[in-house]
Amino acid sequence: MATTQLSVLVNADAEQVWLMLREPARTAQWHGWEMEGLDTEIQQIFHSNVRESSDHLRLELEMGDVFTLEPRADGTLLTLTRGEVKGEWTKYDADITSGWSMFLQQLKFALERHPRTARRTVFVDGTSAAHTNLWDVLGIDTGWLPDPGQPYGLTLNTGATLTGKVWYRNESQVGLTVEAYAEHGDGLLIISQQAPLEGVREHPGAQIIASTYGLGAAALDAIGDQWDAFMEAHFPDE
Repeated sequence: MATTQLSVLVNADAEQVWLMLREPARTAQWHGWEMEGLDTEIQQIFHSNVRESSDHLRLELEMGDVFTLEPRADGTLLTLTRGEVKGEWTKYDADITSGWSMFLQQLKFALERHPRTARRTVFVDGTSAAHTNLWDVLGIDTGWLPDPGQPYGLTLNTGATLTGKVWYRNESQVGLTVEAYAEHGDGLLIISQQAPLEGVREHPGAQIIASTYGLGAAALDAIGDQWDAFMEAHFPDE
């Protein structure tokens, strides 16, 4: 079986990246999204039967995933090498890898852009009732999007206008910084399209995580309402 590796270059020293992996309060600023049970999940994944290297450059998780940190002149290369998934989790392997891809980008963003500010998140997901293309219903032409690091401006089919910079992109995900998602600086919007998966979902699915910083309750609720309405219209099945 081929080994899957995910890497991000973080503009921070290895000590700071290590703390994001080892201090639960810091891990909660990038792993997953705000939800009941997040603290328990972090304890289970990052602190239950794990092995740390003495130099704080390697962390082996119980399920076989391994984090390695490589100090470089321009930061730290953080790599996650996926372990072999067995048993009932096998059919979810692609989704798990997709999740880690999003979370590593959230770690990079949190440490580089908001190292001292707590995030507030909006998370929505669902499955379409047909062969819906996420990018088409959003009104995003992924072939048009600039390269990572370049500015963009979008008016989505939801009516929302987004501005910022492209954070990252791959075959199934787009990460965008969004100026309106933070009181100071910007927030992060990650949009992920999920392929049909035998035994899990018959039609394409979608996941969206908005990481916001310093917004008031009304602004955060408005972002949540917007994405809830979008998912209900296009990806209504849980």
